[in-house]
Amino acid sequence: MADISLNVLSAMITPAVLISGAGTLIMSTSTRVGRATDRVRHLTARFRLLVSAEGQQEPRAREEKRMIVRQLPRLARRTRLLVRAMTALYLAVALLVLTSILIGGSALLGEISGVLPVLLAVAGSASLAYAALLLSFETRLSARTTREEMDFLVGLGEHYSALYDDTYPDVAVEAGSAPPASEPRSQKSPEQT
Repeated sequence: MADISLNVLSAMITPAVLISGAGTLIMSTSTRVGRATDRVRHLTARFRLLVSAEGQQEPRAREEKRMIVRQLPRLARRTRLLVRAMTALYLAVALLVLTSILIGGSALLGEISGVLPVLLAVAGSASLAYAALLLSFETRLSARTTREEMDFLVGLGEHYSALYDDTYPDVAVEAGSAPPASEPRSQKSPEQT
């Protein structure tokens, strides 16, 4: 009897390991949904500022508005992928819990559980794999959006760098090569001093 009980408990614990992994994925996916939602809100607020009279005066405002308009459909797609992944993860947890219940219930009733717990476990594992696949697609979309923002910021940095270069047209722009604003530039060469 003790051997049978241990076998039943070990069979019930096997889906529990997958349930734990799915729970971790659910928490991280929930965080990702929140971040995507926050990002949409931030971009919406930024867009509203950029279309105002004050915002239109900002450097590269037109390019930033275009970038935001390109990003919003990607964020919508990311959110849809995350919601589908969450649904698949919840389904996986439900199927794996049902697997454990069937294994325990059949042991208590003294009946052979048959193939149903195995089918439920396979379906739960497949749902977990599907969710992981959706999350990998979402990660690629997120990385693509981040690269686009970084490209925009590089362009913005170059814009401001060009403004800085105009301040010191006869000085090479290197770290520490520009004289402080309070000191006048000397016209003498080092040999003349």
